[in-house]
Amino acid sequence: MLRIKNITVLGSGIMGHGIAQVSATAGYNVTLRDIEQKFLDNAMEKIRWSLEKLVSKQKISQTEADDIFSRIKPIVDLKDSVKDCQLVIEAVPEILDLKRKVYEELDQAANKDVIFASNTSTLPITEIANTTSRPEKFIGIHFFNPPQLMKLVEVIPGQKTAKEVVDLIQDFVKSVKKEPILCRKDVPGFIINRLFIPMVHEAYYVMDRQQCQLTEIDSAVKFNLGFPMGIFELADFTGMDVIHKATIEMHLRDKKVINPHPKIEQLYNEKKLGQKSGEGFYKYSADKYERIPLSEELAEKCNPIQIVANILNNAAWLITNQASDVAEIEKAAQLGLGLKKPLFETAKEYGMSNIVNELKQLAEKHGQFYEPDPLLVSMQ
Repeated sequence: MLRIKNITVLGSGIMGHGIAQVSATAGYNVTLRDIEQKFLDNAMEKIRWSLEKLVSKQKISQTEADDIFSRIKPIVDLKDSVKDCQLVIEAVPEILDLKRKVYEELDQAANKDVIFASNTSTLPITEIANTTSRPEKFIGIHFFNPPQLMKLVEVIPGQKTAKEVVDLIQDFVKSVKKEPILCRKDVPGFIINRLFIPMVHEAYYVMDRQQCQLTEIDSAVKFNLGFPMGIFELADFTGMDVIHKATIEMHLRDKKVINPHPKIEQLYNEKKLGQKSGEGFYKYSADKYERIPLSEELAEKCNPIQIVANILNNAAWLITNQASDVAEIEKAAQLGLGLKKPLFETAKEYGMSNIVNELKQLAEKHGQFYEPDPLLVSMQ
């Protein structure tokens, strides 16, 4: 099996230049490719700024920073950018047609032994892989934002991905000091987005049903469910554009994964994208990251059992469908969502029977989306 020394990252946006920096820091030679020189200049400036920050915090020396920076080579020409690489990590925008077009060109430009890895967060790996002549050498490698800080990387094989490619990519993820979580099947949302995105919608339905305030729901999610921040606060931090696109992709592939609340689309259409636009669920006054005032007193005004039921039902679905297991889901939730206590521990606090009954009642009122997974039923 080939040894990875040279990596090409396609796309120099937030994810692309972050992946390039992380890979160069681990000693790989990186070619960063984009369609225009100005995008590359901007990306290299951001990488330099990020490395200077690490030097000022004494995390690395100036010599190390210079070495890392020198290992990243910006190139516009696609054929040129892939001529010596063993692995291409694609980080272009989350638009299926765009990715298909990129891979058609890439497939012709790259040597037949080169592995293709897509940093998609929701798009179907198998479908993109089938646009190439090498689906067995195609895999999903989902870094989290920002790649420099987030430890979790989801690794998602397509239906035809060779086992040695899966092993190689997991080893690569470890080599860049990240934690790989294997999503064993190419399911909508993979692991983290399958838990997180539906939960944003469900939280808004709970707000409607219980007549709670945003801060009451968020306080309950933070203080009772062990999240690092409220779910609406987290949605604003992630961006309504990201959540809306992920919602559409996931719902398109599986109606059972998500029960879209119209509020998300409304916020997206009104360009209320969260922190980045100054308003989402909440309003933000400045550029600096702002925390929403949440408290244990506010948490008492909302019962989050339906939110727990939603996230547990999706976790159970992943296990039932052999895409993951309890240990991997707990690790993913801790690293990717910042959960302070395990999901299934929270479920025990609320009582599995209570959660299953809640889902059954919701299913009677609101349809089969809420039907409890057989695994949850068996765990009562």
